Amino acid sequence: MICQECNQRPAALHFTKIVNGETTEVHICQKCAQGKSDLFMENGGSGFSINNLLAGLLNIESNFQHPKANSFPKTEEVRCPHCQLSFREFVRIGKFGCATCCETFNKQLNPILKRVHSGNTAHIGKIPKRIGGALHLKKQLAEMKDTLKTYIDQEEFEKAAEIRDKIRALEKRVHAQGEGDES
Repeated sequence: MICQECNQRPAALHFTKIVNGETTEVHICQKCAQGKSDLFMENGGSGFSINNLLAGLLNIESNFQHPKANSFPKTEEVRCPHCQLSFREFVRIGKFGCATCCETFNKQLNPILKRVHSGNTAHIGKIPKRIGGALHLKKQLAEMKDTLKTYIDQEEFEKAAEIRDKIRALEKRVHAQGEGDES
């Protein structure tokens, strides 16, 4: 879809405004969106940015209501020791100031990342297809060893013996696959 303002660039923002039951749709590119802040004004009030919109969707404290300076809890006033960015500023801007910000605001970010990434907070990366089989087996083997240790600690020796046998079979598969890769 092409931008309705400049008719040149692809539309990056699709905005639907409903006022008194009257719907207005606007499709504009990023450059035109920066110059058309009146589209985002709420009855002559203050506007909001895409960062505020996303912050609202993710339940992050945003400046939609322009809170008073004292309305944030003291924990929100933590600043990054390297770039001095506060969490409130991060929410307003939508970007970190430096790499240290991620560590500084870790407590505030974890709940957000869990919501965004379906409960996952650790990046495990992609596994290349050519070695994915062996890595998958090794990961499965490590998980089974953890399970075995748990069963032994709980003194459930019958279950531990079953897991031990599965581990031995899996180790043979890993060993056989490792020899097949070397040739």
